[in-house]
Amino acid sequence: MAHGHHQHGDHDHGTHSHGHHDHTDIDWAEMAPLLESQAELFTSLYERAMTWLTDKQTEPGLIVDAGSGPGVVACLLAEAFPGARVVAVDGSAPLLERARARADRLGVGDRFGTLTGELPGVLHELDYPADLLWASRSLHHIGDQRAALAAFAARLAPGGTLALMEGGLPARFLPRDIGIGRPGLQARLDVLEEEWFAEMRSSLPGAVAETEDWPALMAAAGLRFTGTRTFLLDLPAPAKDRARAYVAASLSRLREGLGDHLDATDRATLDQLLDPDDKASVHHRPDVFVLAAHTVHTAAHAM
Repeated sequence: MAHGHHQHGDHDHGTHSHGHHDHTDIDWAEMAPLLESQAELFTSLYERAMTWLTDKQTEPGLIVDAGSGPGVVACLLAEAFPGARVVAVDGSAPLLERARARADRLGVGDRFGTLTGELPGVLHELDYPADLLWASRSLHHIGDQRAALAAFAARLAPGGTLALMEGGLPARFLPRDIGIGRPGLQARLDVLEEEWFAEMRSSLPGAVAETEDWPALMAAAGLRFTGTRTFLLDLPAPAKDRARAYVAASLSRLREGLGDHLDATDRATLDQLLDPDDKASVHHRPDVFVLAAHTVHTAAHAM
C-alpha cells in the first residue's frame, strides 16, 4: 500500500509498499520496472539522507543495503561513496538481477555485488563486516525485530554505522476536500492501513510485539545511537507524469487491498480517482501532489 508511514520507494511490493519478499506468488520480474520508477521518484530524498550520512561515516569500505529491491538506493549509495564496495541484499533474485544491470549501466558495476537470501540470516554470508549497513523499511517485515537488530549490529565493522529508515509520516497526494465524495479520504485510508499493518506484523513468523522506539532498540543491540533525521519529498501540484503514475499505482493498490473495508461512497470516490477517462481522476486533476516524510535513525558500532 502507498502509506508514507511504511512505504519504501524501492519496494512497493504486492498490495502494499513494504519491502519484503515472503509473497511467493508475486512476479518480481514483472513488478521490477514499477518498483524502479517509484524509487527513482524519491531520489532527492535519498540523496539528502546520504549527504547526512557522509557527515557521520568516514569513507566506508563496504556498504550493505539490507532489503535492496531493484537496487535504486544501492546504486545511489555507490555514487555517494565512490570509494566503497556495495552489496545489495534481497530475497528476490529477479530484483537483484535488475540491481546488477542498473549498477553496470551507471558505471559502478565493478564495485557492486549482490547476495540473495532472507534477512537477517543471509547477512552471515557476507565476506566482511559492513562499514555502513542501510536498512530501509525492511526491518518491520522481520518477526523478531530486536533479534534482527542484534544480527545487523553483529555484521558491523568497528566504528561502522547502522542506518535504519523506519517511520515518518503518511504520504499525501490530494487536498482534504477534492470535490467528490466525503472530505478526508486519505485519512480514512490511513486508519485502515494501520490496522492492516498491525495484522501483517502479528502474522509474521516469530512475531514479537515491540515498542517502536528505534533508538532504544538500537541501543539494546549494543550500538551507540547517533541521531535521527526526517527527510521530505515535496513534489507540488500540479504533479508531473511520473508523480501522477506513482499516485495512481499507490491508490490502486490501496483500492485492491482495502477496498472491501471502505464504505460505498469511498469506494466510488477511489474508483473515480483511478479512472483515466474521468477528468476528476488523478491522471488529470490539477491538485495532485506528492508529500512524504521518511525518518532515518543511525547508530554506531560501539568500539
